[in-house]
Amino acid sequence: MAPAVPDEETTDLLVIGSGAAGLTAALVARLHGLSVIVCEKAPHLGGTSATSGGAIWIAASSQAARAGYCDSIEQGRTYLRFETGEHAREDLIDAFLQSGPAMVDLLEQHTEVLFDPVPVPDYHAESPGGVTAGRVLIARPFDGRRLGADFRRLAAPMPRLMVLGGMMVGFAEIPMLLRPLQSWAALRLVARNLGRYALDRLHHPRGTRLLNGNALMARLLASLRQHHVDIRTGTSLLELLAEGARVGGAVFQCGTGRKTIRARRAVVLATGGAAQDGALRQDLMRDFPHRAVVAQQHSTGDGVHAALAAGGQIDRHVSSPAVWTPASVLRESDGSTTVFPYGYLDRGKPGAIAVNSAGQRFVNEALSYHDVVQAMYRDAPSGVVPRAHLVCDSAFVRRYGLGMIRPHDPTLSAYVRRGYVLRADTLEELATRIGADAHQLLATVARHNAFAGTGVDLDFGKGSTAFNRANGDPSVGPNPNLRAIGQPPFFALPITPATLGVSIGLKTNADAQVLNLHDDPIAGLYACGNDTSSVMRGYCPGGGVTLGPAMVFAYRAAQHAAGTPAAPVSTSGE
Repeated sequence: MAPAVPDEETTDLLVIGSGAAGLTAALVARLHGLSVIVCEKAPHLGGTSATSGGAIWIAASSQAARAGYCDSIEQGRTYLRFETGEHAREDLIDAFLQSGPAMVDLLEQHTEVLFDPVPVPDYHAESPGGVTAGRVLIARPFDGRRLGADFRRLAAPMPRLMVLGGMMVGFAEIPMLLRPLQSWAALRLVARNLGRYALDRLHHPRGTRLLNGNALMARLLASLRQHHVDIRTGTSLLELLAEGARVGGAVFQCGTGRKTIRARRAVVLATGGAAQDGALRQDLMRDFPHRAVVAQQHSTGDGVHAALAAGGQIDRHVSSPAVWTPASVLRESDGSTTVFPYGYLDRGKPGAIAVNSAGQRFVNEALSYHDVVQAMYRDAPSGVVPRAHLVCDSAFVRRYGLGMIRPHDPTLSAYVRRGYVLRADTLEELATRIGADAHQLLATVARHNAFAGTGVDLDFGKGSTAFNRANGDPSVGPNPNLRAIGQPPFFALPITPATLGVSIGLKTNADAQVLNLHDDPIAGLYACGNDTSSVMRGYCPGGGVTLGPAMVFAYRAAQHAAGTPAAPVSTSGE
């Protein structure tokens, strides 16, 4: 007979959620000598972080400095203050900027979590304090075989973002994968990766060469295992335990029944936010109607609900309740749907335009995913889910793909038959298919084509910013983001707003302590990641502005709970 499982345990720090925020809090606390239990309600670890691009936005990191990028905390402060405007919270901005480099250095020096800077511009690099490269860090690739049995516990990337049924491909490797005979270097890389993948599939459900968010979560998980941290799946939060005015643990539902875990130091909420909770979405996002969600299905607001019941409050002073992406939606053969985020391969590429229901352009298509959706909401009537289409020709689809359709995709006709993308021999026919006025769509395409000839988009400035050009095609001139639409057949991909993650949630202070209705910290209770209202206040100034703050405030929460708080926050400069 198996030994009875105790229904009550005690630890120093109890972390609820296993995304980047939760695992960072657990790891930092363990580095400070605390005992830690991590509880995750899903059957797999990593949350939405494991399926993400895995970037973190950190100003003035030592990693960027070593790579030759020039930046400073003060420059980062100027940028974030400008970007967040009237919604700025100076205490959160300064805490984030001051602790970001220290967090990355701590992980680099004592764990498997290693980052490299990538040459990606801030989304609005031309704004005061913006930079054209150096603030986006990406976790180094990781060998999933090193996780042993934990590899199967790590959430897999979106299937549509892997090739051959389970092989991850880096963004910089895509051109070589598509044209492996263009050079010996391309041929060697493709042959090496394919050979590794073939061997992997003899023993594993997918490839073990992990990149992006999967590499980040694997590195965190490997580090936690090295430090003997107790990590549990299938353990759902029911309620927090109140010990007078202090939170002293939580009650869970797990496979053996209800379990109480008491926390001597603190509870950290990192459950992924409320993107999938209907009631909270209706409350917090009512001015932004949408149906599609990219965040993983278990992000149902468990931490937010529990903290509100314990006396916490929502921080509603944000510009937008979510980080948005335009998304395409495919109905699978089993009746389920796949929500695919905008811009995997085609974002900003020349030869595609976004049009509204009238057949008119309404946005610079090479802007960030968040900015494109904000334009969709501005263009649509209030209270209506915005609807638009990406319109292009056959040359665009062959070269760049479209949504989840890959370049030179032999299954293109299947996507057409399933209604994922619309195809027509003429623009007039395409206009009818998307419900737009044919004369208007023809006029829109003709005007865009004229801009492609001159290289200057007089309507929306496509190609005029560093971020635009970084996502364009350098082989196209005079503007890498503009090319005429003219080679039939023509295609239109329906797009709709979708949440990548929520940016509204619990109100916290600079050390990630949850605040009550009087703005006082609730003793023993911290929150980070999408369970909180973001330091970015609903804006999206660069790649990695979700995971970066998630990890930094998790670091500050763990430091504070361990009794070694981060440097005091100053709002008067460095």
